[in-house]
Amino acid sequence: MANFVLNVNGKKHEVEVDPSTPILWVLRDHLNLVGTKYGCGIAACGSCTIHLNGVAVRSCQLSVSTIGNQEITTIEGLSEKGDHPVQQAWLAHDVPQCGYCQAGQIMTAAAFLKNNPNPSDEAIEAAMDGNICRCGTYTRIKAAIKTASKA
Repeated sequence: MANFVLNVNGKKHEVEVDPSTPILWVLRDHLNLVGTKYGCGIAACGSCTIHLNGVAVRSCQLSVSTIGNQEITTIEGLSEKGDHPVQQAWLAHDVPQCGYCQAGQIMTAAAFLKNNPNPSDEAIEAAMDGNICRCGTYTRIKAAIKTASKA
């Protein structure tokens, strides 16, 4: 066990965990930030996506010991009131069905739009590749990202 001070959603949190613990489990089990989901455990589905210094990363394979002072943003920290343009577009396009993948989808889309505010369909598809939606709402996801890009 070791102590780590993490910068999560703009606040410092001290946790005592095994250094090899994936940050996903630190967020969920120690900080009670359960919006970030466990999907596959091998960084292949995108359900566990968070932002690390503004970059979308998969948290299930990222050990807490590699984080250091980097800024972590979870779905809970994306917007205090849930009014981030991507979140609003998600609702406007009725994207969620089961909802399980949505936090990871939204976090990936938000990081993508930060660096590509006027994306083509092809760029959206490339950026979202690897984020799996069991319900198959990919058409609505792409439409929501296009809407959010105009906000």
